[in-house]
Amino acid sequence: MADLARKVMKSASDCTGSFRPLYDWSAPVEDKIATVAREVYGAEHIDYTPLARKDLRTIKKLGYSGLPVCIAKTQKSLSDNPRLLGRPKDFVVTVREIQISAGAGYLVPITGEIMRMPGLPQDPAATKMDVDDKGKVYGLF
Repeated sequence: MADLARKVMKSASDCTGSFRPLYDWSAPVEDKIATVAREVYGAEHIDYTPLARKDLRTIKKLGYSGLPVCIAKTQKSLSDNPRLLGRPKDFVVTVREIQISAGAGYLVPITGEIMRMPGLPQDPAATKMDVDDKGKVYGLF
C-alpha cells in the first residue's frame, strides 16, 4: 500500500496540468454566478428575487462569500427555463434563492422552478404506487 502511495505521489508531482478555475473564489458571489451563467450557460443577464438578495446579505454577514457556487437549474436546458432547449443565448437567469451548504463547502443559487431531487425520470415510479384500504402496497416492483 505504501508503494502505491509513493507512485501516486510521484505521478502527481510530475503532472503539469493547467487547470484554472472559471472565477476567482474571492470574487463577490454575484460575480461568480454571473460568470457561470454567462460563460457556461450563455445568459445575458442575472436577476435576483428579493429572497435571493436577502440570502446574499446573509452569506456576506456569515462570512461565506468565499465559497464557490454550484448553480441548481433545470436539467432540460442550460437556462433556468425548461422550454429553452439546447444552449439558448441572450436570456435572463433568475436566481430565486441561495442556499448555504457550509458542510460541503459551496453555495447553491437556485434558479427557476426546479425540484432539487437528482435522477428523477419524466414519469417517476412513485406515480404508479398506491396503498389499498388493507395496507397492501401496489406498484413497488
